[in-house]
Amino acid sequence: MAVNYHSGAGAASALVDQITAEGGQAFACGADVSEPSEVERLFAETVERWGAVDILVANSGLQRDAAAVDLTLDDWRKVIDVNLTGQFLCAQAALRRFRAQGRRDVSRALGKIVCVSSVHDVIPWAGHVNYAASKGGVAMLMKTLAQETAGEGVRVNAVSPGAIATPINAEETQGPNADKLLELIPYGRIGDVEDVANAVTWLVSDLADYMVGATLYVDGGMTLYPGFRDNG
Repeated sequence: MAVNYHSGAGAASALVDQITAEGGQAFACGADVSEPSEVERLFAETVERWGAVDILVANSGLQRDAAAVDLTLDDWRKVIDVNLTGQFLCAQAALRRFRAQGRRDVSRALGKIVCVSSVHDVIPWAGHVNYAASKGGVAMLMKTLAQETAGEGVRVNAVSPGAIATPINAEETQGPNADKLLELIPYGRIGDVEDVANAVTWLVSDLADYMVGATLYVDGGMTLYPGFRDNG
């Protein structure tokens, strides 16, 4: 496994150590996925290390929040560049290697891509217009790539998490804000990173071989319009 990072070298190294301790193989590789040359280097180093790329989990993402009238063009572009363009560049690089490798002997699919999106690919989010737009773009990016490449045996799908307990969401998922957030989650709990990881693991396995162009919403029901639970 190649663990990509941009600014979180320490976290990437810790994850590599955990994977290795549990019997896996991994290395960390720093790259800015919004830059084509760095994406190419990331994939080249991965192929040099492991010989091939069979699975891509495109999960880069960041937020730079402001009301739409106050949002700077730099913050708009940065979020779109990382969240949307970064996923496109990584998917493009992966598809090129899937075709060149032709490794149909390791899986029923020629290659597998999972785009990590968000419930905000369908739920508008005031004050986060750049983020929501980027995730809406990821949703259609995934479907179009799936349509374009399924005939070659490539499976492209997405996972769209809801509220997950991660450092970026700590302010919303911990303390007094958590109760307010839970009102938006019919299942009644904040998600764990393992909830997302389990969905991704299933999607890239042959157990999900007939899944193409689909999005799994790992959200505790957040996309079910919980405000209408009491008949609106």
